[in-house]
Amino acid sequence: MSGDGDIRWGTPAARWVIGATVLGSGIAFLDGTIVNVALRAIGQDLDTGVSGLQWTVDAYLVTLTAFLLFGGALGDRFGRRRMFIAGLASFTVASVACGLAPDAAVLAIARAVQGAAGALLVPGSLAIIGSSFHDADRGRAIGAWSGLAGIAGAVGPFLGGWLIDTFSWRWVFFINVPLAVIAVAITLRHVPESRANTNQPIDGWGAFLAALGLTTICWALIESDNGVGAAQVVSGLVGVGAVVAFLVVESRSSHPMLPLRLFRNRTFSGTNGTTLAVYAALGAALFMVVLELQIALGYSALEAGSSLVPVTFVMVFLSSRSGALAQRIGPRLQMTVGPLIIAAGLLMFTRIAPGEHYVTAVLPAALVFGLGLTCTVAPLTSTVLASVDDGELGVASGVNNAAARLAGLLAVAVLPAVVGFDTTLSGAVLTGKVAVALRVSAALCVIGGAISWLTVEVKHEVVPVRPADLLLPCHDPGRLQKSA
Repeated sequence: MSGDGDIRWGTPAARWVIGATVLGSGIAFLDGTIVNVALRAIGQDLDTGVSGLQWTVDAYLVTLTAFLLFGGALGDRFGRRRMFIAGLASFTVASVACGLAPDAAVLAIARAVQGAAGALLVPGSLAIIGSSFHDADRGRAIGAWSGLAGIAGAVGPFLGGWLIDTFSWRWVFFINVPLAVIAVAITLRHVPESRANTNQPIDGWGAFLAALGLTTICWALIESDNGVGAAQVVSGLVGVGAVVAFLVVESRSSHPMLPLRLFRNRTFSGTNGTTLAVYAALGAALFMVVLELQIALGYSALEAGSSLVPVTFVMVFLSSRSGALAQRIGPRLQMTVGPLIIAAGLLMFTRIAPGEHYVTAVLPAALVFGLGLTCTVAPLTSTVLASVDDGELGVASGVNNAAARLAGLLAVAVLPAVVGFDTTLSGAVLTGKVAVALRVSAALCVIGGAISWLTVEVKHEVVPVRPADLLLPCHDPGRLQKSA
């Protein structure tokens, strides 16, 4: 088969392509929700403290963030199916290494490989759909993919909790293997190859400097919890230098991974500023709250994973309505009020304490938190896309996605150390530490709302987006925009 965009909706070929891409991207989404539930079990089994748990999360986010745009470009240049299969194979090997990890260091390295593989899977799945389906059916295909892939994120906490409680945290990673094998088999047999008609060079230096900068800065921040020494200082300086070098390279490159000219647009810059503030709050809060529920309230892994599922349900049922409202009234109001509602939900989570009940302490906060996310995420992503030209939609979506990942990894690296979060603390003391972190996170959300109020135009054009657009960059924007 050739990747000429001739697959029609409802045919067997369409079902095979949807199935392969849902399985491939689904394992990446699954890891995004399932690992937080496993953190306490990992810490106990590998005898690691907070820094080891931070690396379990951040090692994945560092490479995913650094290589997200790069991975999409590799698919465009060398073949989307080929890179998708390479990502599946790499993710499988890394998942096995995670499951067999004898200590936290090996686990962190394997998680970093998972993140790099995810950078091939995440943009690749949507690009395959965009290049394979006929113009008239591409929108339906993306909608079906986004709905099915979103189920993976919702199922993750249930599945992860059950695997941990029934078997071991290691099965959180082993479960990826059969899913990836099935995805590879379907892809090889049923998914057409496609690539962009371009000879543009790949921005390898940009990807390398981004990864070096993020890794060394995160290492310095996480390890400074044990005291700031020469190693932390040198690592931090190397990281800052790499980031500066990255910006210089991107500003001078004819084919930059990150086109800095986009940030001259006030709305684009402001919206990404809101993304950084809000997603930093989310990353740090969710990292600590799931652990808090297990340590302070004695929840099992399954109970902790299930406790925040109402957030997902609220978003699933109300996101389309939120997007429609933003189209009618403009995104500014929702992007200002939404972060304030998120902040209220985070402050409500501070009521968690030993002896408190789920229905009174956790559920109301989860519902308010989910409502705030619903108000914020759809118009935020729509505004990013509406602020650039049609030919830059894929890059804009990728930059916003990377900003969200970057915010989360930096927050997880910094905030636990700042508030003195430690899994060895008693439940009462731990909840006090988490409450401080949640107040800081709420303040970040307020800042995000203020940025939106000051930078987003009152009636700025809004591009309709589906759930897929809230998660992934698309690297064939000229084709994918036809489905919007």
